[in-house]
Amino acid sequence: MEFFAEIPDPDTSIDHIRQTVTIERLPDLCASIESVLSSTPDGYGEIYCVWGRFRVAREPIQNGVRFSLLNCPHALAWTVALHENPRALVVHCTIDDKTVEQEFAESIEQFVADFAQGLGDNPLRSA
Repeated sequence: MEFFAEIPDPDTSIDHIRQTVTIERLPDLCASIESVLSSTPDGYGEIYCVWGRFRVAREPIQNGVRFSLLNCPHALAWTVALHENPRALVVHCTIDDKTVEQEFAESIEQFVADFAQGLGDNPLRSA
């Protein structure tokens, strides 16, 4: 399943997204992520979020960054990426199931909405 949110016309760059959207900042950017329990310089860590405690990996991708919950039974992953046409910052979240319980789907929708809200509240303005 896929879930999306867009923030139109951000004034940012891909490099700035990569520098700013880090494991350490996840609780500042998403209300569904309560805390970072650990993080390493090589892009791994552990977070506590709405679904519990998870190991997380962060990697740069062509237009932004991707996060994966490594021990999630649904293989949940999300990206924060800049799309050029139309220019928008996109939060895209996926799981490896075609159907899930409605409550879980709603929690993922809220997670994506929280991330989009956090990005809007904490704009990634380039210097």
